[in-house]
Amino acid sequence: MNDGGGSRKLPPVLEGFEGIKRYWDNAMSISSAKLMPGEVYVSEADEMIMTVLGSCVSACIRNPKTKVGGMNHFMLPQKGARESNLTLDGTESRYGNWAMELLINEVLKHGGNKKDLEVKLFGGGKVLDNLTDDIGKRNIDFVFDFLDQEGIPIAANDVGDRFPRKLLYFPHTGIVKVRKLKSTNQATVVRREAAYFQDIKNFPRDGDIDLF
Repeated sequence: MNDGGGSRKLPPVLEGFEGIKRYWDNAMSISSAKLMPGEVYVSEADEMIMTVLGSCVSACIRNPKTKVGGMNHFMLPQKGARESNLTLDGTESRYGNWAMELLINEVLKHGGNKKDLEVKLFGGGKVLDNLTDDIGKRNIDFVFDFLDQEGIPIAANDVGDRFPRKLLYFPHTGIVKVRKLKSTNQATVVRREAAYFQDIKNFPRDGDIDLF
C-alpha cells in the first residue's frame, strides 16, 4: 500500500510487503514504512521504518553486508504450533516466535547467514497498569531468550520502563532514533494498545541508539 504524501516516488517494495503503508516523510526526506502491531517489513532500499510501541516489542534486524534489513512489531511472546506455512499476510506475526522467524528469514533470503545479522531491540514498557500480567516484561524475556538460543548477539537495546516509544529505524545504515512518549501521547498509545489486546482471541499463557 503506497501513500505517496506528495509527488515523491517511493522505491520498489519487496515481494510480500505490498500491504504495508508507505509514504514520503517530508521531515526526514526519505521514503517511510509505518508498522502497525502484528506487521513485519523488510527493505533493500534506503528507507525508514517507523512504529509506536507500548508493551509490544520491535526487533530491528539487518545484514550490514547486504544492507537489507527490517522490523517487526509483536504483541505477545509466543503461540504454539501453527496449522499452516508461516506467511507474511497471516496473523502469526502478532506473536514473537513467529514474528522473529519471519523477519530473520526474510532478511536472510537476500543473502548472508545468521552470524552476519545486527539486531537491536525496543519496547516492552509497562504501560497497561490494569493488567496483572506484565506483558512487556514477558515480551522482553522472550526475545532475549530467543536470540540467545539462536546464537544471535544483540547490538543495542532500549526496553522496559513505563513509557511508550516512537521508533524510527534506517535499515540501510542501522541508525535508530527513539523518543519516549509522555502525557497526551502516552494516553493515546495506552488506549490503542488496550484495544489491540482486547481483539486477540485465545490469549496465550504459555548498536547505537539516538534519543530524540
